[in-house]
Amino acid sequence: MDNTSIITQVANPKEEEILSSCQEKVSQSNSSLKKHRNRSIFSPFFCCFRDYNAEPPATNNKTCSLPPPAEENSSPPKPPAKYLLPEVSINDYGKNCVVIDLDETLVHSSFKPISNADFIVPVEIDGTVHQVYVLKRPHVDEFLQKMGELFECVLFTASLAKYADPVADLLDQWGVFRARLFRESCVFHRGNYVKDLSRLGRELSKVIIVDNSPASYIFHPENAVPVQSWFDDLTDTELLDLLPLFEGLSKETDVYSVLQSLGAR
Repeated sequence: MDNTSIITQVANPKEEEILSSCQEKVSQSNSSLKKHRNRSIFSPFFCCFRDYNAEPPATNNKTCSLPPPAEENSSPPKPPAKYLLPEVSINDYGKNCVVIDLDETLVHSSFKPISNADFIVPVEIDGTVHQVYVLKRPHVDEFLQKMGELFECVLFTASLAKYADPVADLLDQWGVFRARLFRESCVFHRGNYVKDLSRLGRELSKVIIVDNSPASYIFHPENAVPVQSWFDDLTDTELLDLLPLFEGLSKETDVYSVLQSLGAR
């Protein structure tokens, strides 16, 4: 069975339309963001299409108010009636907020059987149940537990909730994620699902996004801690290596100064 017929059977109609309209991802030019690898044919199901040449709209990133609306499906979207996140809980009061991506940042998922999968998640697509095989990135458990102590943590993925929610249930055994945001919370901008941090309802100087895709944070690159895309390297230590940086960021009242110095390296 060729790839086209598999996509036709598995992807839902909306995703087929997106798939046919998106171009093949271009190579990532910024070497500090590290290498980019080809995704599986099911990438539109798991996460966003990425156009690394997309340009962000002009916004004021130092304020919590909503910016001028970004282009969404070629027409200006309406500002949300309310922010994406609820009020900060008492336990997280005073903490900075960290937005964490799922696929290729914390886990790698595939419809192709993986012998050493940490989770196998059944997902129903168009009336058919498909098994999704999930590998956890090395040191992800230690990373999540520590991040939950230091920050208000939010899972924000461009994947569909029917896949990402059960994966998060299995991955987050400690209740680290105070909220979970999925594809419908993204802004569709120039062929990419972008995570607009200004819609969270948090002061942007206290928000950090951890993501392997620069297109995901194209509106707020100054808030980003980029990570290398992960697929199956069991010797990877990136999440562990990032903990000292996050321990420092957790003490900052304004994260921009630290993140600007990180970007300059």
